[in-house]
Amino acid sequence: MIRCILIVGILLRQSLSHPGFFTSIGQMTDLIYTEKDLVTSLKDYIKAEEDKLEQIKKWAEKLDRLTSTATKDPEGFVGHPVNAFKLVKRLNTEWSELENLVLKDMSDGFISNLTIQRQYFPNDEDQVGAAKALLRLQDTYNLDTDTISKGNLPGVKHKSFLTVEDCFELGKVAYTEADYYHTELWMEQALKQLEEGEVSSVDKVSVLDYLSYAVYQQGDLDKALSLTKKLLELDPEHQRANGNLKYFEYIMAKEKDVNKSASDDQSDQKTTLKKKGAAVDYLPERQKYEMLCRGEGIKMTPRRQKKLFCRYHDGNRNPKFILAPAKQEDEWDKPRIVRFHDIISDAEIEIVKDLAKPRLSRATVHDPETGKLTTAQYRVSKSAWLSGYENPVVSRINMRIQDLTGLDVSTAEELQVANYGVGGQYEPHFDFARKDEPDAFKELGTGNRIATWLFYMSDVSAGGATVFPEVGASVWPKKGTAVFWYNLFASGEGDYSTRHAACPVLVGNKWVSNKWLHERGQEFRRPCTLSELE
Repeated sequence: MIRCILIVGILLRQSLSHPGFFTSIGQMTDLIYTEKDLVTSLKDYIKAEEDKLEQIKKWAEKLDRLTSTATKDPEGFVGHPVNAFKLVKRLNTEWSELENLVLKDMSDGFISNLTIQRQYFPNDEDQVGAAKALLRLQDTYNLDTDTISKGNLPGVKHKSFLTVEDCFELGKVAYTEADYYHTELWMEQALKQLEEGEVSSVDKVSVLDYLSYAVYQQGDLDKALSLTKKLLELDPEHQRANGNLKYFEYIMAKEKDVNKSASDDQSDQKTTLKKKGAAVDYLPERQKYEMLCRGEGIKMTPRRQKKLFCRYHDGNRNPKFILAPAKQEDEWDKPRIVRFHDIISDAEIEIVKDLAKPRLSRATVHDPETGKLTTAQYRVSKSAWLSGYENPVVSRINMRIQDLTGLDVSTAEELQVANYGVGGQYEPHFDFARKDEPDAFKELGTGNRIATWLFYMSDVSAGGATVFPEVGASVWPKKGTAVFWYNLFASGEGDYSTRHAACPVLVGNKWVSNKWLHERGQEFRRPCTLSELE
């Protein structure tokens, strides 16, 4: 933790054929209200059916009493002229009316409403995308299938469980993607819940069929053979399992012969070659990124921590902040990342969100080859762009950034608002254009992205940190704060230590807005230095 001089309150869709439900909380909440409306319509239909059945039941009870009396003395009963008349009338008229009542379709209203609402439903691709988001969270936050299935996630308000059908569906999605690792995990979870007695439409045979093949694809022939035999105990006539059993036994026998031969050939050799691998302290970027997302990052030394402070910042004697300076906190030293506290009000946040919500669409990134905005698989969120002239609040926010950073915002990009729902993320990337991307911002004509300002407009129940894998920094979202860093050294060279990522949202949702400031207009505000890395 850093040493503070003052006391301050410290404070994600992969676009498919649909607009992208599962990483936009706004659209997900719309779906909840859609489903609520359908439930109301369904209950109305059930009530109408119950009323119809009640009428039929009363009619049946009345006729049951009448016919019981009549069948005791049929001749005497129809000997009464009124009874004779009523019998003819019932059979000629009333039974026809009852037939019409029975045939009357009470579902018209419900089916009509369902048809109208169906246009807003997610489709198969959206369901697959939501499943992939869950698998992504499982990997990033190192969660086991049982924890997810039981809903034991940090910060949850509404606990939810996965059924056997749900686990089976996740396994099938992974299987379709040839992701046999996750197929095995989720099919084993489905099998476990079945063996614990959960009632399901999915049977053990179907689960074992997928599970045995997934295990085989990962090279565990012994386990694949064992699972196949277990499947055949339940269904001895299973055609594919019988074929697999013979194949697995053949492969194992063949491997046994090969291994025996190899062992005989090498029995005289006394030395073994040591496999050359990566350095012991080396971690791939993906692994570092996931560790940082889990809060397992590099710990700053006490000596470095002592150089981090909290302070009041007046924007270099800016008149707007002399009497009411902003609260600034050092988050990291190299690269220097600072956080401003209480820098955007709840009212401003709501206005920005309200302006952005109707425009939210799949987030884009700059294509280094064309210089144009395009979608990317590594950025999973919804975003919108807001101009200062649209609303005085946006203009005021832009000027606040200029006043506090001392940089000219007239050449900056528009304020980008992004919403990351569950599983929403932005994988490690640079905000600035590298030397091999000379045309990245050519169309803007304002030079490279010199700095990044990032507002956090919501708290996040779990996950959603902004992490810097190169240096081991993790910055956690807190509503009302903003973080700022330079992407370029004063010389104009890119600072590669600013490579960063937005971790997947595990529970809750994340609203942010960012301002990318460009080089043009900063010539006298941030003069160049003689040193390349300063």
